[in-house]
Amino acid sequence: MVKGLKETSSLINISAFVQETAAGAFTSQKVDLQLNPLDNEVFVVYGIDIDLEAPDLIANQVTLCTGSISTTARTSVGGISSNNVLAAARIETQDVGGTSAVTNEYSSDSAPASQLEYLGIIATNDFFLNILGSAAHANAKSMSARVYGIRARADASVYAALVQSEVLS
Repeated sequence: MVKGLKETSSLINISAFVQETAAGAFTSQKVDLQLNPLDNEVFVVYGIDIDLEAPDLIANQVTLCTGSISTTARTSVGGISSNNVLAAARIETQDVGGTSAVTNEYSSDSAPASQLEYLGIIATNDFFLNILGSAAHANAKSMSARVYGIRARADASVYAALVQSEVLS
């Protein structure tokens, strides 16, 4: 366990779902962790699994579906280059002349480094699922996610630093 944190639960998994409000419309869904800020409670993330709906195959076009999990609200999906994004995924499909297709899939959550003790710490009371598909899609796309972690109690100074860092990211 991280210095300054005391584990207060066993492993918890949280499942969540988000669907675009319309095809090609960025959509974000808040997931409440029900942490107790009076007890300096945080959520230590050990693993994340993101399942994006595949993009539509449209003749002679590149279509994609992107998603992320972030510790604070976003106005775009973002990627792992953003400090508040814990994991991101993308599926891209390209139709080649109407006779064949190429699909590429990327997911930052699929191979976390084994040397990491944890993926991140959520100090505020919630996290966000973010999704955006191509505007050319016939239907709004969706994303399912599962976040694995534990609840922990932080020392006052550690908690203050974590909250400030998260809010400012």
